[in-house]
Amino acid sequence: MVAPTAVPALLADSGLAGRPVERPRVAAPQVIGTSSLLLYEVLAEVYSDLGFAVVGDETFRDLVIARIVEPTSILDTGRVLSDLGQSPSSEKTMRRTLSRCVGRGYRDLIAAACFNHAVTRGDVSLCLYDVTTLYFEAEKEDELRKVGYSKERRVDPQVVVGLLVDRHGFPLEIGCFEGNKAETTTIVPIVKAFQERHGLADMVVVADAGMLSASNLKELDEVGLRFIAGSRVTKAPVDLESHFRWHGDAFTDGQIIDTITPRSSRGGVASDPYVKAEPVWDPQQHAGSWRAVWAYSAKRAARDNTTLTLQEDKARAVIAGEKTARAPRFIKTSNGSRSLDEASLARARRLVGLKGYVTNIPIGVMSAGEVISSYHDLWHVEQSFRMSKTDLRARPMFHRTKDAIEAHLTIVFTALALSREAQHRTGLAIRNLIRQLRPLRSATIAINGTEQTFPPAVPADKQAVLNAIRNPRARH
Repeated sequence: MVAPTAVPALLADSGLAGRPVERPRVAAPQVIGTSSLLLYEVLAEVYSDLGFAVVGDETFRDLVIARIVEPTSILDTGRVLSDLGQSPSSEKTMRRTLSRCVGRGYRDLIAAACFNHAVTRGDVSLCLYDVTTLYFEAEKEDELRKVGYSKERRVDPQVVVGLLVDRHGFPLEIGCFEGNKAETTTIVPIVKAFQERHGLADMVVVADAGMLSASNLKELDEVGLRFIAGSRVTKAPVDLESHFRWHGDAFTDGQIIDTITPRSSRGGVASDPYVKAEPVWDPQQHAGSWRAVWAYSAKRAARDNTTLTLQEDKARAVIAGEKTARAPRFIKTSNGSRSLDEASLARARRLVGLKGYVTNIPIGVMSAGEVISSYHDLWHVEQSFRMSKTDLRARPMFHRTKDAIEAHLTIVFTALALSREAQHRTGLAIRNLIRQLRPLRSATIAINGTEQTFPPAVPADKQAVLNAIRNPRARH
């Protein structure tokens, strides 16, 4: 028989004998906070995939990602990064980063990474160029911020920004110029900088009619660059004089006329109206001319006719005193009285449906159809500018110094590249992408004195988006 276990004297004396020993209570789990950590992580992955980590500045990376997620001021960027599950740098550190951005040449590093990425994804022999203006909430001008031409008729100081992208709209080069600088004078410096940076000997630059100036095209040609530029419809009567003489105003939908155009109004050779066949442009034979491609579209003609009718109606209303306008089209003034300019209106009606393109690329290298399709890719650079102005809120600017302005543009340039790549991988607009992923909140929970972060539950449709970002080859 086993002897009973003796009760310790301490328990017996305290009256606890036979009662269960109480253990310390553990506090219930608590949610410390939630964040869109998943969104930050996928954007950081794309940032790294593009080679931007070569900058070696985590604060710069955070400023770029915050600019994409919720564009705001430096003062408010900390709040955005905290919502993304990051411990933000101080305001002073962020401002020092803007100084480092210029002093250490971050833009050069980013531009080199963008070029390398564009080369691996496709062809950079054809680039698209356009310009825009970014205004400031400021009253006084300085050496860089100046009042200049504004399509929105603003009188605020501004800077002129030139952007070079590949045929898919992926940014390759950006430049900043004085606000009163003519847009036509920006293309050559930007293209030359890009060409010298990457040692390119042969490339095609596509720009709209706003970039079309005799000196621009001549300078591009002299440095060995090929170009495709839009031509103003007012040049059609000279370029198509032979067609009008032999065929009248008749055009068929989709008709293309490949001919030549004088390099400038002061000289150059146009097609001979007494020869029915259009000349084939040759750089040696037609040294004073460029190649001109004209295309007719019935759809464009209908749209042009509608526009002309509205302009004619407005002109008649102004003449009748029913409306006021500063300089309406198709109105001529003689002896103080206004009348409808019937001759100008008739000339405009004659040219509806026509669109011209000027190039120095021989027909043996690029067909007329390829010239036209290459020019039509310009909507990609226009889309990139819209993204920078709306999604990334590049304007208005509140920076005062040139270095801060240049740093701001570098951040916007980097954010634009990251956004274009994310869109390319997912097929979603960047705003749509942010709206879908930002609500996926990770939770940080305190349990038994320790903190742990748990990822969110991801629905199937959102998981497909994440898979596309993290494994782009699977989608393409």
